[in-house]
Amino acid sequence: MRSRHNSIDPENYDQKPDWRVLRDLVPYLMEFRGRVALALLLLVGVKLATVAVPVALKYIIDSLDQSSGTEVLISIPLALVGAYGLLRFCSTFFGELRDAVFARVAERAMRRVSLKVFEHLHSLDLNFHLERRTGGLSRDIERGTNGISFLLRFCLFNVVPTILEIVMVAVILLVAFDASYMMAVLVAVVVYGGFSVKVTEWRTRFVRESHTMDNRSNSRAVDSLLNYETVKYFGNERFEAQRYDLDLADW
Repeated sequence: MRSRHNSIDPENYDQKPDWRVLRDLVPYLMEFRGRVALALLLLVGVKLATVAVPVALKYIIDSLDQSSGTEVLISIPLALVGAYGLLRFCSTFFGELRDAVFARVAERAMRRVSLKVFEHLHSLDLNFHLERRTGGLSRDIERGTNGISFLLRFCLFNVVPTILEIVMVAVILLVAFDASYMMAVLVAVVVYGGFSVKVTEWRTRFVRESHTMDNRSNSRAVDSLLNYETVKYFGNERFEAQRYDLDLADW
């Protein structure tokens, strides 16, 4: 399945995700408390509008069902139609505004982390830099800083809003129907959430392996180009291309 020259110890990829990373992101959020608070308020507005859209549509359909013939256009509550359109607009508008407000937070976090990594690399001993793989190192830095932005947005705009939306839908089901509907939704969400966590932990092993192979192929390309004169001097262009191709195949 894998080339012999790239034998990898599978135990290196069986580590469970370190959820403490999320805790380390809190200081970056606290640097812009106002923007984060405003983004969360806009987030609540998005979810309220999203949940209210089908409710407004329900009342519009009910009003149509109670009318017939030429009286249909007269009996439709125009206020509800206008409210439905406004809710759809707010759902999109608040979401775009939320992203615009939060962009500064994410970009500043990426800047802080990039600077911290850069300073850390300069503090390492000479042995590390003599044995460095420039291509893989640069890919790790790029992937890490982008990951910070993803985690910040994911925690605030995926986890939090999903929980909020589930709670609002559960309340609507409890009021409109009975507790059994609400419990059915909550049980389904818990089961799905548990399954998602387990599958995510399982697939993380393969993501790590993929990143390692990506780093290796990128290191091969960058290091070969940085030492272009040496490669040309020994006429090893074909050899370097073959090794690069093997790394790409493993990836």
